[in-house]
Amino acid sequence: MIRTPLLLALVPVLMLGACNRNTAPGNDREAQIDPAPTPAPVMPAAQALSGIATEAIAVETMTDADLAALGGPEGKCLIRLTEVGFPSFVHDGLDRSGVIKLNGKLIPLTAEGAGMFSSDGLRVAIRPVERDFGSDGMREAEMILMLPGASDEHGYRGYEDCAHGAAPLADEAG
Repeated sequence: MIRTPLLLALVPVLMLGACNRNTAPGNDREAQIDPAPTPAPVMPAAQALSGIATEAIAVETMTDADLAALGGPEGKCLIRLTEVGFPSFVHDGLDRSGVIKLNGKLIPLTAEGAGMFSSDGLRVAIRPVERDFGSDGMREAEMILMLPGASDEHGYRGYEDCAHGAAPLADEAG
């Protein structure tokens, strides 16, 4: 009779053994087994978001392959959702252009003004958070995603990493 409770206790442990296939960017993988990641395709917002319900769209993190496809991080600022995470948005620091990853696609955006980027009705606002800085000196920033046809905005708070030679976006307060 002791075997039945022991077997029942082992079932969850055995099931957890199958939970090692998290393919999200940044997770350790076996290089000799797993193929090198390929960059996400670059496409206009209208094409990338076509046929997708706005409620199902969320900001995604870029991989090293995505950054390489964009020319690397040099001369760019990276918007990270955590201090050590991969970026979700990249901009040139000069309010000219940016790129966001949504729906598995890299979407180029053109600057409309200080911290505002858009393409085909998709708008992204990046703004500093009242001069707050993370533990490693990166300035805290808010990223507000406004999807075409959506009634609500999606807000994210993270960090603006401009350690690669670009200037951070101007603080409108001065």
